Parts: sequence; C-alpha cells; structure tokens
Amino acid sequence: MFTPKLFETLKTYNKKQFSKDVMAGLIVGIVALPLAIAFAIASGVSPEKGLYTAIIAGFIISALGGSRVQIGGPTGAFIVIVYGIVQQYGVDGLIIATFMAGVLLLIMGFARFGTVIKFIPHPLIVGFTTGIAVIIFSSQVKDFFGLQMGAVPADFIEKWKSYVEHFLSVNMYAAAIAIVTIIIILLWPKVTHKIPGSLIAILFTTAAVQFFHLPVETIGSKFGAIPTSLPMPVVPHISWATVQQLIRPAFAIALLGGIESLLSAVVSDGMIGANHKSNMELVAQGVANIFSSIFGGIPATGAIARTATNVRNGGRTPVAGIVHALTLLIIMLFIGKWAAMISMATLAGILIVVAYNMSEWENFLSILKGSRTDAAVLLTTFVLTVFVDLTVAIEVGMVMAAFLFMLKMTQFTNVQQLTSSQTGHVSTADVNAINTFQLPKRVEVFEINGPLFFGAAFKFKDAMREIENPPQVLIIRMRNVPIIDATGIRILHEVYKDCVHRKTKLILAEVNSGQVLTEIDQSRLLFKIGKANVVNTIEEAIARSRQIVNDDFFAKPALHKK
Repeated sequence: MFTPKLFETLKTYNKKQFSKDVMAGLIVGIVALPLAIAFAIASGVSPEKGLYTAIIAGFIISALGGSRVQIGGPTGAFIVIVYGIVQQYGVDGLIIATFMAGVLLLIMGFARFGTVIKFIPHPLIVGFTTGIAVIIFSSQVKDFFGLQMGAVPADFIEKWKSYVEHFLSVNMYAAAIAIVTIIIILLWPKVTHKIPGSLIAILFTTAAVQFFHLPVETIGSKFGAIPTSLPMPVVPHISWATVQQLIRPAFAIALLGGIESLLSAVVSDGMIGANHKSNMELVAQGVANIFSSIFGGIPATGAIARTATNVRNGGRTPVAGIVHALTLLIIMLFIGKWAAMISMATLAGILIVVAYNMSEWENFLSILKGSRTDAAVLLTTFVLTVFVDLTVAIEVGMVMAAFLFMLKMTQFTNVQQLTSSQTGHVSTADVNAINTFQLPKRVEVFEINGPLFFGAAFKFKDAMREIENPPQVLIIRMRNVPIIDATGIRILHEVYKDCVHRKTKLILAEVNSGQVLTEIDQSRLLFKIGKANVVNTIEEAIARSRQIVNDDFFAKPALHKK
C-alpha cells in the first residue's frame, strides 16, 4: 500500500519507455514554466516561489507518489487560499501553513483516508472549483487591461468596484497583448499539440514587447530579476500559538490538495487504464508540501492539465514527472533570468484561459438542472467561495451535503404496522409476507424498512406512540434494516422499557444485518430482551408469540387459585 509507483514500474522498465518518458517530461516541463510563474504571482508571492514549488514538490510527488503519471506542482485551485493567507498572515505565515498542511496530508495518508476523500460530493467540488475560476478571472482584470491602480482589494465586490473606478486608465497595449495571448493559446492546438500554445504566446508577446518597446508592465519591472538558483532550505519555526492561528488555512490546503491530487490520479487512471494508490499519493503530497515550504515554496498538488499533457505525450511512469522537474530546474538555472521580460498581460491571458478550463460551467449548469439538494450544495459552495472564503465554503458545503444526504436517507426509512391483511413494503408474491401467516390475538407486528439511524429514528418512535392498547406481544420485523446507530439502539431500549412497563413481550425478528445484531448485542439489549426473543425468521417470531400467549393464558387460572 505504501510502496511508491516508481519502484514498481522500474521492475519492467526499458529503453523505449525511457525515451518516451524523457520526451513527455521535457514537454510538460516547458508547459509548467509559465504556469508556475503565473500561479505564484496570482497567489500574491514572487514568481520564483512557483518555480521552487514545481521543481521540489514536482520531483517528490513523482518519486514517492502512488500514481504512474501524476505531475505535481502549484495549481490554480490554490490561488484563492494562498492569496488570502498571504494577505492575512504574510509569506512567513503561508510557509508555516504549507508545512502544517504537509504534516496533515501525511497523517491522512498513513491513516488511510485516501478512499474517504473520494466520497466528497461532486456538486461541492464543482461549486468551489467554479468559484475559484471566477476569482482567478477577477484577479487578472488589472493586468489584463494594464489598469493604473494600487493593490487590488481582496474582497470580490470591492475588487470590481475598484476596477470600475480605474477603468479609464486602461492600457491598450496591455489589453492587446492579453487578447493575442488568448487567441494564440486557443488556436495553436490546430497547428500542433507537441508544443504548448502558452509557450508560443510567451515567446511571441515577449519578443513584441522588447522589439517595439511597448509600455507595459513585465515580471522584471514588478518583481525584479528571477533568481537562478535554489535557496537554502530553512525549517520554519512553529509554536503552539502559530498552530492554533493557522490550523484552519492549513487544513484547507491539505483538504484541497488531497482532493485535487486524487481527482487528477483518477482522471489519469482512466486515460492509461491503471490504478493508483490513493494513500501513497497522499503521503507523497504531504512530503512534497513539507519540502516545498522548507525551500520557500507554496502549496502543491496534482495538476490535472499537466498530467493529461504528460499522458498524451507518451509518459507512462513517474520518470516523466522527475524529468519534468529536472527540466524546470535547468531552465531556472540557465534561462530563468530571461523570464523577467515576460509581460504581466501575457500571464493574465494565460490565467484567464486556465480559469475558463477549470470553470466546469457545463457541469455547473447540468447540476443546477438536477435535484434541488445537489443544486443547493452547488450554489452554496459557489457563493461562499466567491464572496466569503474557500475554507468556509468547504466546511459549510460538507456539512450541508451531509445533512441533505441524511434527509434523503430518512425518506427511504419507514415504519409500518402490519396485520394479516397487509404486506407492508413487500410484493404479494413474497412468501414471507405477513398476510401468509395467521397472527395470534393481541399480537402486533411493526416492520422497519431502511437504516435506523438518528435521522430516521424519530419515525420509529412516532410509530410506537400510535399503539393505543398495549398488545401482549410486540414483534419488530427488521429484515430491511441494513445499519443502526447509537440513536437507533437508544430508541430500541426505550421501546423495550415501555414494553416492560406495559407488560408486553418484545420480539425482534429477522435481524439479518451483522452490524445491527452486533450493536444490539454490545448494547446489552440482546441480554435484556432474551436470546429466545431475537429470532431469525418471521415464522419463528409468530411461533414464539403464540407460545407466549398460550403460556400467559394457562398461567392465569393458577394465579386465581392462589
């Protein structure tokens, strides 16, 4: 379970696959260069931090990960979280939060939470992903139009108010460069898929800016020269007060990183017909984020677009991801200084295309047209992501999705009183239907259909209250109860106590679920009711009820004689 995929794939590795992996890694490394820089700048940090993350974290995710083709690094999904942390806690706070998130991911991996993360509702994922896309788009308006304004407000509404107030300061050269960038990215795939359109856009627009001396802002004019070496590793100092302050953003980074990496792994599995190790992937993500923070980087996770590019270009083992990281390292060491010439408008155009691609607007509209509960989770998560905070959106979305799921489950649970002329929720062809048996007098049968958990237990309790005249024997049929929780057990205990008070014998019939029987046994309810009164079939329950009725009948004269 915790063996990296790299070790497994090397057992059958050959020169042919090595050449394919090297070519795929080179291409993905070139693709990742502008994205790493753009994601860092959009997140509110200097451009080299994106490169550090892509190199360090990208190498570790491929070397230790549980996927054959996963490409790791900074992604657009983290922009919202990272920008918010930087604004509130500074870059040092971001580094500590990233380190803590790495530790959390390690814990999640070793605790085998990989399969649990897969069950996060799809409407919630689409909601915050689309919300992130909207925020990324909004954050690039200033650089897209070259607006002459100060710092962009963090609040969504205030941000757009500021754009409107300063829109007359638009730089037509910057807007033209951004538009040309988008056009090249969209049309270049018709020429070839081997060379990424974003790279062509960068080369073309950068050459135009330098040749014509266009008055636009560049990476160099805004951030200065890009370093051409990796920094010395520094382990951040973390105090208990810092942990308490940054635990929420760290948890948001860990959760989002886990979701994104496993989604990317699932998508790539479908592309190559393989299976990833979800828990090993989380462990690799944890180690990657820890070392990314040590080298001054930002959060990293699996990048779906770059992973797909890797697969399309022949990458089939983690070697391709390692080559991608080494490619970025070589570019930074020898060509990185030229990256300072890239215009901010070009990066804005690239990020707007990224935002559109990750918006999932088709899925968004499809879910809106579906069930009301899914639409409610989708809209709530989307609105909170855009107008409040991604962390709050994920927390509220998860709680809301859980409650709505319980509501649905409650609708599937029902309790009905059965007589010899009723079958409950069973077919008339059912040989075990209650109408095929002759019930003794003063014997009541109630059947529970569905899980007996805290969301549905009130139905059972209300059904028990409908009994006006206490029967001599109460049979509770549980053949369609797959699970029971502590609330369900408590309700059964209350029913038993009420039966004792009313001098009614309680029989549990057809407890077919092992989980239900175990809970009844461990709660001592089986001991109280008596093993003879917990039977496997409805026939045994009716026979037992008849025996109880007869015993009571013959016991009464003896009592009178005394």
